[in-house]
Amino acid sequence: MENLPLFVIPMVLLPGEIQELRVFEPRYKQMLDDCLLDGKNFGLVRSDFLSEVNHWDGPMEYGCEAEIVHHETKGSNHFLQIVGRRRFVVSKVHKPALPPFNHPSMSQFMEEEGIYPDLESLIEKIPDDVNTSKLYICADVEYIDGIEAMDTSQQIELREIVRRILQRVALILNVDDDSFSEWIAKSPVMDLIDDKPDSIFSVSALLLGDLDLRQEILESRESEDILKLLRGELGKFSEEE
Repeated sequence: MENLPLFVIPMVLLPGEIQELRVFEPRYKQMLDDCLLDGKNFGLVRSDFLSEVNHWDGPMEYGCEAEIVHHETKGSNHFLQIVGRRRFVVSKVHKPALPPFNHPSMSQFMEEEGIYPDLESLIEKIPDDVNTSKLYICADVEYIDGIEAMDTSQQIELREIVRRILQRVALILNVDDDSFSEWIAKSPVMDLIDDKPDSIFSVSALLLGDLDLRQEILESRESEDILKLLRGELGKFSEEE
């Protein structure tokens, strides 16, 4: 069990996937300071609007550990490049010290729209009976064992699924057959299909944008379960034709 800072947003990060984030909210600036100071990763979890943690949207049950591979500051914004690492299950959520700015108790900070207060002013606002100074959500998490690598037959099937999905995209883009053959030969997606455990996640990350489907893939325990989801997505394309 590990206590992990959580970045809770409407996004799903998969193992091996590289993404970029812009950090501008005070709570996440504090989280970033803590992570950079301690050399610690954070958890990226899709927000669940049906749950609430001190009036913030709470996290979904499954998330992905994010490692910061690049960080730079531009004005009041922080820009991160992250890569997905281990998957985890949220066991216990620890609420942040303060509610959102639209909460009645935080009205003093909403005088100028779009301008966030500094961290010092917010920390001073924390009630005496609150035993944390963290403005972001944390959670005790349990990491999930890595997924078993695909066998040869699964890799062959995944290549065919990728080819057919890309073929569908090519039809939408009016790419002719000769250009398609050249395009798929150069596609970086095919190069990701191998016997490494995260291979199927990396491929799924490049192919799929639907958050619900990505969340299902994140929560899958076997490569075969993910292949089943990808077959279903391919089936949707066939129904549209």
